[in-house]
Amino acid sequence: MRIVPLGQGILATASASFAIWSLTYGHFAVESLPAWMPWRQPWVYGSALVLLAASGGLCFSRTALLSVLAIGACRAIPAAIYLPEIISKPRSIEAWYPFCEALTSLVGAWVLYALLRRQSRGSATGMAGEGAVRAALVLFGLTCVFYGWSHFLYIDYTASMVPNWLPSHLPLAYFTGAAHIAAGVAIVVGILSGLAATLEAAMMSLFGLLVWVPSFFVQPRPSWAGQPANQWSELVVNVALAASAWIVAIYIAKRSGILALRSGE
Repeated sequence: MRIVPLGQGILATASASFAIWSLTYGHFAVESLPAWMPWRQPWVYGSALVLLAASGGLCFSRTALLSVLAIGACRAIPAAIYLPEIISKPRSIEAWYPFCEALTSLVGAWVLYALLRRQSRGSATGMAGEGAVRAALVLFGLTCVFYGWSHFLYIDYTASMVPNWLPSHLPLAYFTGAAHIAAGVAIVVGILSGLAATLEAAMMSLFGLLVWVPSFFVQPRPSWAGQPANQWSELVVNVALAASAWIVAIYIAKRSGILALRSGE
């Protein structure tokens, strides 16, 4: 079945994009290393090179498992970096947003690891076990709820990003926020989770295609887009989030197919 290699290709593309951005601009796409951390620049370039190598290794069956573990570790580090800030400022959305973005991309690597383990006839235990992957899906769903909530908190900013050729900017901003929340809740509770994950992945992909890609060609540059480095950063993050969403959708679709097959035996 070609569905798992599709997930490998999606994650490899997203991870390589992260690595190339970091090598180009000399720091991470969203998260920044704390001031107390020594050797910050070597950390950035070293992580980027590991991520780039792992992206290539993900394309080959013999190195795919090790590569997805390396990608997961690279995404776990920024998530861990933001934990102290969340603890000290639990109500700060500026602390939660980069943490959730890192967590979403970490879940993508986590779920793909489980898929690869099962494809290679490995034991579905530990991080690849049913309980562990279910926890990963819950975390993914909760991040979707957060993204929807942030739409409502910054509704005017969200509406300003809606392309001019689309009508009803403010209602559309409310609708997409509600859609994020609905998809997240469905994935958390396990009701129509496959449909919810697919629609979430499609919505994230369309956000990149309809909002961030056109922003490179609009003159003058939209005020919300910032400088080119920020535009590329946001596009890279969007690719990573969409990639994780597609991997979650692939996992649920494959898992549902296995359950249907077993029930028919």
